[in-house]
Amino acid sequence: MEAVSVMGLESLGGLILETILLKLGPRDASVVACVSSRLRVAASEENLWLNFCDSDFGLSSREDPDGNPCPSFKAAYEKWLKSFLMYPPPLVKRAKQCWSSIRSWMAINFPEANDTLRRGATEAEIKKAEEKLGVKFPLPTRILYRFCDGQDTLALDYSQYRRVAPLGIIGGYKFYDHLVNLHLLPLSLIVVETKEFGGIMGFKSKNIVVAMSNYREKFVFLNCGSDQLYVGTKDLLSSGGMMPSVPSTLVMPRPDDAHGLPQGALMLWLEEHGRRLNSGIILTRMLGKFRTICLYPEAAPQTPSVRRPETINLYPNAPPTYSTAVTNGVKVRASAIFVPELSSLDGEKYYFFSYSIRMSLIPEECILNGAYYSSCQLSSRHWIIRSKDAIIDEVSGEAVIGLYPHLMPNQSEFVYESCTHLPDAFGSIEGSFTFVPGSLAHPEGPSFKVGYYGRGQ
Repeated sequence: MEAVSVMGLESLGGLILETILLKLGPRDASVVACVSSRLRVAASEENLWLNFCDSDFGLSSREDPDGNPCPSFKAAYEKWLKSFLMYPPPLVKRAKQCWSSIRSWMAINFPEANDTLRRGATEAEIKKAEEKLGVKFPLPTRILYRFCDGQDTLALDYSQYRRVAPLGIIGGYKFYDHLVNLHLLPLSLIVVETKEFGGIMGFKSKNIVVAMSNYREKFVFLNCGSDQLYVGTKDLLSSGGMMPSVPSTLVMPRPDDAHGLPQGALMLWLEEHGRRLNSGIILTRMLGKFRTICLYPEAAPQTPSVRRPETINLYPNAPPTYSTAVTNGVKVRASAIFVPELSSLDGEKYYFFSYSIRMSLIPEECILNGAYYSSCQLSSRHWIIRSKDAIIDEVSGEAVIGLYPHLMPNQSEFVYESCTHLPDAFGSIEGSFTFVPGSLAHPEGPSFKVGYYGRGQ
C-alpha cells in the first residue's frame, strides 16, 4: 500500500504535487522528502517553503529572526522554527506582523524613533526579568519582546533627554502645559520602573509598567495574571486608580479559534496602534522644537531651513472623533482624545478630554455673497458641550486661547489645543466660529459663521 502511494505521488505533475505537499504542511512535507529523490526535490522547492514561511511566520524573505540572510526559504523556516519552537506559530506570526507594521511606518515617517527600537530580547533575558519581578509574562508579551525589547530612550544628561523625550513610538499630545509622549519600555526599565512604582504604592501586584511618558506622569500597566492592559488615572498614586486600555471581551481567546490562544492586551494595543499609523489616523507633528508622534494630527509647518525633530500626534485624523467643516473657504478640522491621566473614577467621576482645532483658508473658495476676499480673521466662538444628550455647558466669547488668527491663502494651518471634562465617557461639542472677511481692523464684508460638530468617547 505504501509503495503504491509513493509511486502514485511520484507520477503526479509538479503543480498537483506541490498542492498536496502544501496541504500536508511543513512537518509532513519533510517526511515525504525522505521517501525518494523525486519527492525530495519536490519537497524542497523554494515556492513550497515560501508558502510555509508566509503561512506560519508571515515571512516573505530568506532571513532568520535576527535579519541575517538564509540560503533558502527552507533554511529560513528551520531557523524560525528552532528559535520559536516553544511558542504557537499563530502568535509568532501576529507578533512579527505587528512589529513589521510599526517598523515599516517608522522607517519612512519617523526614522529618529525607529532608530530607538531595540533588538529582540533573548529567552534568558526575559526569564531574568520575570525572576526579578516575581511574575510570568503572558505568552503574547513574551513573543512581542522576542521581536523587540522596547525602546532605547534612557537619557543620561539633559541634552540627551531633550533629544529622546519626544521619540516615544506610542506618541502623545499637548495642550496648555500638559505634555505627554509615551515610550515602550525595554525589559531593564520595566524592572526598574515597576519596582519603583511598587515602592511608592507600598504593595506588590502582578502589574508591570510597560509604557510611560518622559514628560507628565502617564503610566501603562500590564497585569501578568489577567493579561489586561491598564492606564493610570488621576487617582493612580493616591488610590491605585486605573482603567482598562483594551475591552476585556477582546482579550479572551476568540470563539472561532480552535487552539484557544490568548489574544493578549499588549499585542492588541500595539496592533491597533500600527493600524492607526499606517492608515493615517495619527501622524507626526512638531512639538515645540521637536518632532513626535502626536495622537491628534496637524498639518506640516512651513519648511524651515533646518529640519526640526517631530513627534507622533495622537489626536485622530479620521472619524468618529474627527470632523471637518468648510464654509466660504474657511476650513476647520477638529479632533478629540480622551486623557485618562487627568480623569477620575473615584467619588464624583469625571472624564477629561482634549481637543485640537485647525483652521486654514482655501483660496479658490474665498467667496462671500458673490464677492472674493483675500483673507479673514476670527472674531469669536460659541460652544455647546453635551454629556450624552444633556447640555452641561455653553460658552461664548471672543478669540480662542486669547488669539485672533488671521487666515491667509497658502498659509500653514492655525492650530490650537484645549480641554474640557465631562461627567460621562461619551459627549460632544458643537457650535461655530465667527469670521470677518479681510481683518477685524479692515473688514471687507459681513461676518459669517463656520459650524462645527465633534464628539469624544
